[in-house]
Amino acid sequence: MPAWLLTCSLPARSPAGASRAGCPLPRFRLRVQSKRRPLFIQLPLPRGRRRNPKPTLPNSPTSPALRRDRSRLSVQATPPPGAMGSTGREAEVARADFPDGFVFGVATSAYQIEGARREGGKGDNIWDVFTEDKERVLDRSNGDIAVDHYHRYREDIELMASLGFRAYRFSISWARIFPDGMGGKVNEQGVAFYNNLINFMIAKGVEPYATLYHWDLPNNLQKTLGGWISEKIVDYFALYAEACFANFGDRVKRWLTINEPLQTAFNGYGIGVFAPGGCEGETARCYLAAHHQILAHAAAVDVYRRKFKAAQGGEVGLVVDCEWAEPFSEKAEDQIAAQRRIDFQFGWFLDPIYFGDYPESMRERLGSDLPTFSEKEKEFIRNKIDFIGLNHYTSRLIAHRQNAEDVYFYQVQQVERIEKWNSGEKIGERAASEWLFIVPWGLHKLLNYIAKKYDNPAIYITENGMDEEDDQSATLEQVLNDTTRVGYFKGYLASVAQAIKDGVDVRGYFAWSFLDNFEWAMGYTKRFGIVYVDYKNGLSRHPKASAMWFSRFLKGEAAENKADTN
Repeated sequence: MPAWLLTCSLPARSPAGASRAGCPLPRFRLRVQSKRRPLFIQLPLPRGRRRNPKPTLPNSPTSPALRRDRSRLSVQATPPPGAMGSTGREAEVARADFPDGFVFGVATSAYQIEGARREGGKGDNIWDVFTEDKERVLDRSNGDIAVDHYHRYREDIELMASLGFRAYRFSISWARIFPDGMGGKVNEQGVAFYNNLINFMIAKGVEPYATLYHWDLPNNLQKTLGGWISEKIVDYFALYAEACFANFGDRVKRWLTINEPLQTAFNGYGIGVFAPGGCEGETARCYLAAHHQILAHAAAVDVYRRKFKAAQGGEVGLVVDCEWAEPFSEKAEDQIAAQRRIDFQFGWFLDPIYFGDYPESMRERLGSDLPTFSEKEKEFIRNKIDFIGLNHYTSRLIAHRQNAEDVYFYQVQQVERIEKWNSGEKIGERAASEWLFIVPWGLHKLLNYIAKKYDNPAIYITENGMDEEDDQSATLEQVLNDTTRVGYFKGYLASVAQAIKDGVDVRGYFAWSFLDNFEWAMGYTKRFGIVYVDYKNGLSRHPKASAMWFSRFLKGEAAENKADTN
């Protein structure tokens, strides 16, 4: 579920120290790029931020010899002009380019597709409450019904299996298992729903990959504790994880603890464009929310290894989102800035797990705003991971800027995110969202970076995809003909295949997303699905050209880029 969908123009930072309670929400202009013209609307957001672009990553691997001093990492030179604007349409890739056991699947998340807000004993989550303020979402929508997967899961799984996908990454709604989030008596109706879903998947030959947390925190935990800014939430998450392992772990063998903790921390508790909504003067809250998610992840892995692994034999990973950051030039300062970007995104969450602490570049710039791990906590979190879940969509050029005109999160990093090379050529063709450029070679570089820095861990690409505008004037035949998305998948899959040939341990790939769905602050205005959902006609499902391409690809057949409109 892609997160970085907004480009905001906000007032300059107001003085720090404003309390969360009663913090006013100034108006700002949200620019949404359409195929015809930019659209400006008014939304409330916390003070003190200018934009909300998605973070980026650098391109230089860290050798084991440099792990003790991550501030001295080198980076590769930029790719030659002419390779910059590739959309992937010219790429050739086949199922035979991947190992026999390689997993191909699709991904979704509970709040974005399930609906059934008040059914099955479910409690409210923070997105249920957040979207009650209609101005929080571009089209004033919510996920109360979403695409009604709660009632249509059999239809969806049957379609998935018929296309040839043999794995499905879905998320479990915490508030369906424990309506108040507290870990007392489980909600048997919620357990029954996910049991039915998992059993039906297995019956259709689809392997479940379950995410425990995809941003839908039980609202009671936000109200009573302050959500992820409270250390107490670590224990509640462990209780929730244990309930899921106990009820579903006999069939689920691949678990993902938390999806994109950076987005929860930054967008949710920092600038507040996502639930629960942050407030100016609370910069440290962003890093505290991230800190507790790392500890919660480790606690869940600890529970699994102590109580379930011997009998169930599964694995547990963490999902981290990551754009590739390509140095804007060969200047040393740009190369160091690109490396710094990876520290503030990927290293933020994985360095504590692999090396025992946050990257030095973060500590140097954030000081006391960045929490510290005790020696006991460092020992506890180390190596609490079986595989990395990588969410990757795009890449961006990174230059060093002493005084970057951007949100504080980027100002403190002293980086500028750039779309064009000095030649004027864009880094790649842009999709519907302003932040999403089609840059297949970025994924190849990123995978090699991860392999070299973290000693070639097992990697599953848990999200990869692109969006198109929701064009209500288009015919069904037109909206199903998503040939640009076909080119996107071809290019990115070719990059994955090349990384595997390089020796990177990539074990699976999940396309985002299976269905068009609720795209957070953008509502239903952007469509990432390979299956079209007709919002005006009973939420009927229609495979797009990209779904049919995948079906032929998975069968090892040459694929035409056409959809079935029957």
